Amino acid sequence: MKDHPLTFQLNGKEISVRIPPHLQLADLIRDVLNLKGTKIGCREGECGVCTVLVNGEPVNSCIFPAMKVAGQAVTTIEGLSKGDQLDPIQQAFIEEGAIQCGFCTPAMVLTAKALLDKNSHPDESQIRQSLSGVLCRCTGYRKIIRAVQRVSLNRRSFDSL
Repeated sequence: MKDHPLTFQLNGKEISVRIPPHLQLADLIRDVLNLKGTKIGCREGECGVCTVLVNGEPVNSCIFPAMKVAGQAVTTIEGLSKGDQLDPIQQAFIEEGAIQCGFCTPAMVLTAKALLDKNSHPDESQIRQSLSGVLCRCTGYRKIIRAVQRVSLNRRSFDSL
């Protein structure tokens, strides 16, 4: 099959590539663009570990056709930090010990970022609901939830200044 041109924003930079039309976004990110932070688990959109953000919305990149990101903005875990400065949600995951084996961590961080960008002060139920699409086999989610709450509390403190 003939490759097709694709142009989109990846982590704030314009990317132009030629890809097969059937390529999934996770494969484009990992195999073509060589960004390995996006993990692949089930390849069926069930486990969520392949989550990336498309225009700020979490998507299961293992079942998301890469051609659908034409003209869109994609954010992977590699795009959150600014140089050596981690995004607040990344820092909170570290401080709360919310990183176990690390396989689901990129997806959890990106999903939490999407939630906090929409709702800077979610309650625990909203956090749990938001994170429910990403499976973690190492933890009971408590530390992950605390990490999201930490960022929310920090924003609340900042908002009151």
